[in-house]
Amino acid sequence: MKIEFTKMHGLGNDYIYVNTMKYPLTNPEEKSVAWSRPHTGIGSDGLVLIGDSDKADFSMRIFNADGSEAKMCGNASRCIGKYLYEYGLTTKTDILLDTLSGIKKLHLQVKDGKVESVRVDMGIPADIHRVNLGDAYPFQKGVAVSMGNPHLVIFVDKMEEVSLAEVGPVLEHHPLFPDRVNVEFAQVLDEGKIRMRVWERGSGITQACGTGACATAVAAAFSGKCASHATVCMDGGDLTIDWAGEGQHLYMTGPAVKVFDGTMELKE
Repeated sequence: MKIEFTKMHGLGNDYIYVNTMKYPLTNPEEKSVAWSRPHTGIGSDGLVLIGDSDKADFSMRIFNADGSEAKMCGNASRCIGKYLYEYGLTTKTDILLDTLSGIKKLHLQVKDGKVESVRVDMGIPADIHRVNLGDAYPFQKGVAVSMGNPHLVIFVDKMEEVSLAEVGPVLEHHPLFPDRVNVEFAQVLDEGKIRMRVWERGSGITQACGTGACATAVAAAFSGKCASHATVCMDGGDLTIDWAGEGQHLYMTGPAVKVFDGTMELKE
């Protein structure tokens, strides 16, 4: 049996997208590991399944490159919006997406039949608090934020002095976070602009992280380092984050890009 897939990316955060309403998949954890490998598979940060829902217009499930399932991904949600519209699964420009972290609202900005960008209602940031990581760690203080998935944001003066490949996996497994955590290092550049790099739980270093950008903007506002409207600049590009403050919904706006379509033979 062969299935069709589409590779897409949001600011370089790339996933393999499969419409499971047309191609039901079993063992997505194993497939995500195999297909994400860059030399023997398709190469990606993971696998995203698009399905139907009895609570929203469509549903999304996300599996990281290590096979673990994530509750939410901002970049993937924008790509799903583009996929649904451009592949004719919907004519709506306002879409409700069912995720493991709740129903998200997507607003598509369309020009000449193509989705140029997507604005996502990411819900209300939760569990925002300062954390002390301990003297045994190279960075002692950070801000924890939940965007439906856990984040640890650490502010630094010089991003180039952070060895992300070394400290990322150590902090991902910090005992304060029994389910592991996404780690963001952030440098406030000027008013309204933040440089951020990310170590994603289950995937490692990625070009961008949508929920991570949201968590970084929240942590900056919470710490008084930046206004609640911010541009978060990542290796893959920029996202615009709007947040009116504690108890309010947060909105993320950014692009989504199709890379290519392909087919994969299932060997099961």
